[in-house]
Amino acid sequence: MRFIVIVKADKNSEAGAMPDEKLLAEMGKYNEELAQAGVLVAGEGLHPSSKGARVRFSGDKRTVINGPFPETNQLIAGYWIFQVKSRGEAIEWVKRSPNPFPGSESEIEVRQLFEAEDFGAEFTPELREQEERIRSMTEKR
Repeated sequence: MRFIVIVKADKNSEAGAMPDEKLLAEMGKYNEELAQAGVLVAGEGLHPSSKGARVRFSGDKRTVINGPFPETNQLIAGYWIFQVKSRGEAIEWVKRSPNPFPGSESEIEVRQLFEAEDFGAEFTPELREQEERIRSMTEKR
């Protein structure tokens, strides 16, 4: 099972504040533990929303909305993707994480990623083959 582990943004991450050396070292150690255990698939921090954009879809129309975005508590500061046996295992790994924003309250969300078998009969053999080709191409990068 794969899970995306979402680090929620706060006012400091949205202001572009970078973590100090201590937190970087703690996160590096944690990420190394994840990698050595075979849990870590990917993980990155994100720039603040002031450097981002959203594309709003309305029928065939596309509208670009440039950041920053006001709803800080709904924004993402970073993420990991875990490969684990269960939701419980993903949560246990997250509980071992350093606090992403030391000295303040922070939140990390755990959400399961869809797998091919979750889509049922609508995900035809042709679509599955296409998905496998795409994954193969992206893994080569």
